[in-house]
Amino acid sequence: MNRKSRRPSEQDLPLPIHRSYVDKVDGDCVLKVLADQLYWICDLGSCLSAELVDREHAPYTWTVRQVMEHCVDAERIWGDRMLRIAAGDTTNLPAWDENAYAAARFGLGNLTHLISELGNLRQANLLLLGRIVPAAWDQVGRVDSQPLTPRGIAWLAAGHLQHHFEIIEARCEISPQRLPM
Repeated sequence: MNRKSRRPSEQDLPLPIHRSYVDKVDGDCVLKVLADQLYWICDLGSCLSAELVDREHAPYTWTVRQVMEHCVDAERIWGDRMLRIAAGDTTNLPAWDENAYAAARFGLGNLTHLISELGNLRQANLLLLGRIVPAAWDQVGRVDSQPLTPRGIAWLAAGHLQHHFEIIEARCEISPQRLPM
């Protein structure tokens, strides 16, 4: 296990909601978890039909397309936050309203393009995490006045994606492969 990519402590990720996402993720190295999820991204996309993508599945209020767009937006935001905090940026970064993003972008994303964008963003975030020095993983920044580290955000990205993909699987009654065989 790489010391820099170890599981986060409460100093890395203090909010209980964030920790609840991370607690569901198996593994001890976030770089491996994030890389392994690339396979899941592709296989999940191949399991979704057009009928499933634009239908709301009660009790949820977002379509699967909106959830995928949300995951793309979140991955982009996680990358920006990891970069800025790792670089020592002391700006209190703003929260984001995922509902406003989902409402503003609904219907714009072709599912194939969304899957590609999500995979490309994940690969970019992995490259970013691979090039920052170990000490930068411990750099503390602020998001919505809450302390976070790049390590915490990386684990949050993994847990957030897992959370939404598990919901998509249950909603659509699909069973994509999560890891290569």
